[in-house]
Amino acid sequence: MREPHPPRPNSRYPDYDVLEKRDTPSWNEKTREVIARRLAIGSERPEFFNADEFLTVDAIAARIVPQPDGRPPIPVAGLVDEKLHIERADGFRRAGMPREGEAWRITLHALDVEAEAAYGKPFRSLDDAAQDAMLRRMEKDELKSEAWQGLPCADLFKNRIGRDIVYAYYAHPSAWSEIGWGGPASPRGYVRMDFNERDPWEAIEVKGDFATAPRKERRDG
Repeated sequence: MREPHPPRPNSRYPDYDVLEKRDTPSWNEKTREVIARRLAIGSERPEFFNADEFLTVDAIAARIVPQPDGRPPIPVAGLVDEKLHIERADGFRRAGMPREGEAWRITLHALDVEAEAAYGKPFRSLDDAAQDAMLRRMEKDELKSEAWQGLPCADLFKNRIGRDIVYAYYAHPSAWSEIGWGGPASPRGYVRMDFNERDPWEAIEVKGDFATAPRKERRDG
């Protein structure tokens, strides 16, 4: 039996754990299989990135999706690495944009070139403020090193790096529990579809003072 999820006092869903749905009619066997594979991904051994690239991805992810205290961190870099390793593509590609893996490698190398020029050290070794400053300049298309190979760095930030990191974060069940989402609605679906109506198996949102709000029971049925 799974250990009960510890309450998150600073969350709108402090006592909600989406994985409680694992063995209920909310999810079918295929959903359980997909989620199990996702939960098995960690941050120990990259398959696509080399060790330094992986540390840089981890540093970028920490600035784009900083994670709350009180729970194991979502392995964002590991999830991005897995996507690129198995070549799971988006199904479309913007004109002039290289394939996913190449776009990532160009970006990581170019960020290190820019960081070395500005601070004398690679991006992953910068402090938080310097990393934030560089990512803001990338977002605004203000980084112009030849290492970008003529690609607008803002496009790489918006359409590849930031996108992949945010998608990886919110593909993980820990993020679903944070935002009160029930995961794929397969096969159960939803019954109460109007505004401010909640099915019995959905999360209960706590409003007001998260830290002192009482814990509430839920039922899955």
